[in-house]
This record gives sequence, structure tokens and C-alpha cells, in this order.
Amino acid sequence: MVPARYRGAIVAIYRFARAADDIADEGDCDVPARLAALETCGAALDAIEHGDTPTQLADLALAVRAHALPLAPFRDLLSAFTQDVTVKRYATFADLQDYCRRSASPIGRLVLAVYGVQAIAQSPANFAASDAICTALQLTNFWQDVAADYRRGRIYVPQEDLARFDVTESQIADGRADEKWRALLAFETARARALLEAGQPLTHVLPLRLALELKGIIAGGLRVLDRIDARKGDVFGAPLRLTAHDWVAVAFRALVPRRASSRPASA
Repeated sequence: MVPARYRGAIVAIYRFARAADDIADEGDCDVPARLAALETCGAALDAIEHGDTPTQLADLALAVRAHALPLAPFRDLLSAFTQDVTVKRYATFADLQDYCRRSASPIGRLVLAVYGVQAIAQSPANFAASDAICTALQLTNFWQDVAADYRRGRIYVPQEDLARFDVTESQIADGRADEKWRALLAFETARARALLEAGQPLTHVLPLRLALELKGIIAGGLRVLDRIDARKGDVFGAPLRLTAHDWVAVAFRALVPRRASSRPASA
């Protein structure tokens, strides 16, 4: 759905984020090697800022210049990926939100910049809506990938929430979706759903093409949350994948306005 004139920049942003995220997550490198590789990415961003074209980020340098993209969001992404190398637990939801502010929100702001709608998006309310959507999508990814993240040594569910619902880390290790776990995941999916719905007003102020894309993204996130709820929070079995039927539902939800969910939102 991305217009041809924006595709190169969107791909360059995705490639940068994917490559840096893989440095933090994939392979067998030790911590110092991962941190050094991420520092190299940061040095490449510095080079772009000074007008150079580093070989490893040539496409990104072109996108930055063609669309006047700010570099601060890219540095925020690197900050989050660097944190992933060393931080494995989050004490509070506020701590997790700060991580999402750097790991997720920059993507929304960069996409808005690529489309040249900064004048629309730079109002505090619209930026807040964009950040809410991106944070919600990041949280949704965390909730569906609890088992995979645990295998990497990470737990993104805030420690305060585990304590509130009397869930232990050993329960995650065992993949035990009992009543306590179901209540915890219902709480977390409601929190993500509320953020997605809080971001809906942004679709009313964007150009039609981008608004439709964003509606589709929000609808996709809501569908994943619905699927997690349908499993009663059991995300320990087969990976959650959207089916053809799900994508039809996503398209319908994106194109046909509906009233906001009446489910209670938890803060």
C-alpha cells in the first residue's frame, strides 16, 4: 500500500531497524561484541549527519537526505537495542514504556516524516496518538512472544504485574497458562488494546492513503490481541499466526468504522 515514491525510504528504515535489532538478538556473539557492533551503527549515523555516505547505510543516507528525516529517532532505536543487550527485566510498566518510547515510537514518527506530514503530526496530540499506536504494537508483540523472549533470557512483562497477579518466572519457564496467568495476560492485552484505540484519532487527520494504511495496522494489532484473548492467554503453544480469515477480518475492521471497544481498559 506504500506509494512508490516512499518505498525506498520505508525499506531503508526497516532494514536499519531490523539489522540493529538482530545485532542485539541473533547469533552467538558475546555482549561486548554486540555493543561494539551497535556503536558502529551509531558512528554511521554520525557520518550521515555530517553529510557522508557510509557504505553499510548508503540507502538510509539517501532516504535521510531525500525526505529530511531526523536522526534522533534512529539514535533512540539504537539506544533501545543496546538496552536489550544488557537489560533482561522491567520492574514497572513505566520502565517498559520508556523502552517502547525508544524501540517503537521512533518508527511511527519516521513514517510520518517520510510521508511529509510533519505539519499535521507535530501537534502534541497527534504525536501522542502515533506513540500510543507504536507502543501498543510493541506490547502486542511482547505478549504473543512471551515464550520466545524467555528463551532469549528476557521477560518484558513488568515485574510489578507478575507480582500483582501472583505469577512467577518459573511458571513462564514451564509454559503454564493457569487462571493466574490468564488474568495477567487479559490485563496486558486490555492495556495494549486501549492504547491502539487511543491512537485512532490520528487516522482522521492524515491523508487518505496513509490513513487507510494506519487503519489496517491498528486493525491487525487488534486482531492479534483478539487471538491472544481467544486462547485465554495461552501463548506457550504453537506460534500465533493470522490466517486468511483473520486478514479478511482485519480488512473489514480497517474499512468499516466501528464503535470503540467497551472492554474496560486497565492502566
